[in-house]
Amino acid sequence: MSRPLFLRIFDAIQRHDNHFVQQRDGLGKLGLSGLQKITAAFRMLAYGLPADSTDEYIKIGESTAIESLKKFCRAIVEVFSNRYLRSPNANDVARLLRIGESRGFPGMLGSLDCMHWKWKNCPTAWGGQYAGRSGSPTIILEAVADYDLWIWHAYFGLPGTNNDINVLEASHLFANLAEGTAPPANYVINGKNYNMGYYLTDGIYPKWSTLVQTIHQPRGPKKKLFAKKQEGCRKDVERAFGVLQSRFAIVAGPSRFWNKEVLHDIMTTCIIMHNMIIEDERVDDAHIEERAEVPIADVERTGDDDVQFQEFLARHKKIKDREAHIELRNALIEHLWSEYTNSEN
Repeated sequence: MSRPLFLRIFDAIQRHDNHFVQQRDGLGKLGLSGLQKITAAFRMLAYGLPADSTDEYIKIGESTAIESLKKFCRAIVEVFSNRYLRSPNANDVARLLRIGESRGFPGMLGSLDCMHWKWKNCPTAWGGQYAGRSGSPTIILEAVADYDLWIWHAYFGLPGTNNDINVLEASHLFANLAEGTAPPANYVINGKNYNMGYYLTDGIYPKWSTLVQTIHQPRGPKKKLFAKKQEGCRKDVERAFGVLQSRFAIVAGPSRFWNKEVLHDIMTTCIIMHNMIIEDERVDDAHIEERAEVPIADVERTGDDDVQFQEFLARHKKIKDREAHIELRNALIEHLWSEYTNSEN
């Protein structure tokens, strides 16, 4: 991140928590400075270093480095979460719709997927519950990202044995939509008006009108074009996961902490600072291009969202929702094909 952004974070954290203010002990001797403590936390987040390795450069003890990391992550969540983990407002939705339309998908609000974070120090009693397909305990992060890689929604904490559908059922992604408080998303495809945005997903997700998957084994030029474009745009969330892990190596490697609350704060902090970097480097008038394939929220604590989700299911998990999904996908196929043929002519 840039130096001004680092200093902005440092000043805000110092004002929020006295732990990062340099103080004198009983003998009047100066203790560790706030820059030492915050730099130690940054090195552990950015490079995935163990706490005892920070002593060589920062001159700070292992226990102090761990305490500083925990307090730093908690302070980041408390200070910046309202701004950088919020749901998109009306202006954000208008911008997302404009970007989606320029990429051939009017009404697209982002792409949705999950990633696993390996939990090295998972308690033995929980090992079977958290061990997924890899055989190692993992914790799942569900996220929605846009073209700029800004993460608009994140839900972290479910065991790695769950699949993407289980995570979707437990998350609060559609809570606002179920309550009728979602921002308006009005757009037109082939002369027909729609008032509900959608997310691009892979094939495991249910066929709801708010989720648009690719076509398995597409046949014909129209369906092949749609599958190619959909898979290309859906890579936004995959790229966001890759950039998040490259910026903060602590979430790329196995976690060495014991407490799930600490892991939640660490993941939330990395997402917040990722969005802060995106905002600091964003160019609003940049030309949008289709990027080539490359290798590879508010965030709330895990809780019981069954009531909200059941309300959502009661409204949307019906036959008409499946029909709306098929109608929307067919409209997108015709829209992309008409754009393609016009560009060829």
